[in-house]
Amino acid sequence: MSPSPLEIARKLAPMIRTYAGDTEALRALPAPVFEALADAGMFHLAFPRSMGGAELDLPTYIQVIEEIGKADASTGWIVNQCAIFATYAARMPRDVARAIWIDTPRGVVANTPLADARAVVVEGGYRVTGRQGFSTGCRNAAWVAAHAQIIDNGKVRLDKGEPETRYLFVPVAEAELLDTWHVRGMRGTGTHHFAVNDVFVPADRTVLSVTAPLRETGPLYQIPRTLKFASGDASVALGLARTCLTTFSDLAGAKTPRAMQALLRDQSMIQVIVGQAEADLRSGRAFLHEAVRDIWSQVSSGGTPTLDHRATLRIAATHAIRLSARIVDAVYSA
Repeated sequence: MSPSPLEIARKLAPMIRTYAGDTEALRALPAPVFEALADAGMFHLAFPRSMGGAELDLPTYIQVIEEIGKADASTGWIVNQCAIFATYAARMPRDVARAIWIDTPRGVVANTPLADARAVVVEGGYRVTGRQGFSTGCRNAAWVAAHAQIIDNGKVRLDKGEPETRYLFVPVAEAELLDTWHVRGMRGTGTHHFAVNDVFVPADRTVLSVTAPLRETGPLYQIPRTLKFASGDASVALGLARTCLTTFSDLAGAKTPRAMQALLRDQSMIQVIVGQAEADLRSGRAFLHEAVRDIWSQVSSGGTPTLDHRATLRIAATHAIRLSARIVDAVYSA
């Protein structure tokens, strides 16, 4: 029997951890890490099963992302961003989606959130121009998804009364990757800008970014994409917090602070800090997993996520991220 995605993530974790320093220095995934993740299907965890992806259930998906996040937060962030963006395939013709994500060797798409590019309607498609930011994983990607407003006969085209926006899939060789990701934390995500200049994109290699109807109807695609992103981001944070807490516990069992005789772990204040951090981590993780299970149960039974489901999952994800940051701060100070 083939190993599960969770088993694969755990198997890859030691290699990801070994290369974490290189990921940070390169501001991108080192080739061995990217190739191992891609070949193991980690970037296709949320891609439709009908086209060759895993279409993993969300409760399992967040566990996979958490395991990768334990090994290296930047790597977990890249996998989550690229894997969840691939759910756009559920809104595209199957042959087009397969050509981008499956038929392209190690087909990974880096995206950008804001629709600040311009795509001019021409015969057979669009010509897109713009400089776009926050494109996580673009140095490892085969494609970038330019996010643009559509200009038709010199005017912004409307879609249900709002400016029409589309993602236009551009081979990375036809884009310019800009070296803009100079940050203190999460350097390894390589969340650079990219630029496209009057690049032609066929009409069928685009997708409405807001209003495209679903072609695949599995429960994973009934959950708002923003919540899937948030669930994965929170899982990365929880994984990072767990590794920080474990690392500190190992240190506390071996280090005697200067001018003291007892080990760090034997100090009552340290015990309080670690105990509180453990409680925070477990409670934040439990809340996130409960919220994910509840919304998954709703969509798996054919229902639509309610406002309460959506709000609770957003709260749980944000809460997990904030708790994780607090845990890291606490053990660093300790």
